[in-house]
Amino acid sequence: MANELSRRHVLGLGVAGGVAICLPRAAWALDVDQARGLIDDVVNEINRVISSGGSEAAMLTQFEALFARYADVPVIARSVLGPAGRQASPAQIAGFTQAFQGYISRRYGRRFREFIGGRIEVVDARPVKSYYEVITTAILQGESPFEVRFQVSDKSGKLLFFNIIIEGVNMLASARTEIGAMLDRQGGNLDALIAELQTT
Repeated sequence: MANELSRRHVLGLGVAGGVAICLPRAAWALDVDQARGLIDDVVNEINRVISSGGSEAAMLTQFEALFARYADVPVIARSVLGPAGRQASPAQIAGFTQAFQGYISRRYGRRFREFIGGRIEVVDARPVKSYYEVITTAILQGESPFEVRFQVSDKSGKLLFFNIIIEGVNMLASARTEIGAMLDRQGGNLDALIAELQTT
């Protein structure tokens, strides 16, 4: 597992891309607006945290709260765990989900600190297959702006984001690869993986 993620893996967290469904705009208007509204809230929270001037510990706590509030953590965790989840007990799934939430928040939250002095702006939203994609632009000091796409769905009964794509890099797929490698190192022992995530 790499010790550090590049800036392109910041937002690190499932399906990437897809073909837009050709439905009349009016049929999608309300849901697209809701998806955009969700990500408006997400980026406002991110911008607030990175401009707060808080300590790293305080910022990581805030980023975990943000992730828990706006991301579909159970869906992301099951997707990241992959086939190993099919043999897991309900208690193990719950334990993994909680440990993964903390792990991913700490891992990517540390990289979010590179955004200090910058901001993220929502620029567009569109339907894609059975979900919605909200396009944002990250504007950092001394760097060219780059695109960040949030994938949003209400399949869990609430509108939440389940993946983020940064300039074509699928964060959900990246997390799946990382967790798979960690599980392999633990010999497939899910309890050992959970313990590692809690301390990583």
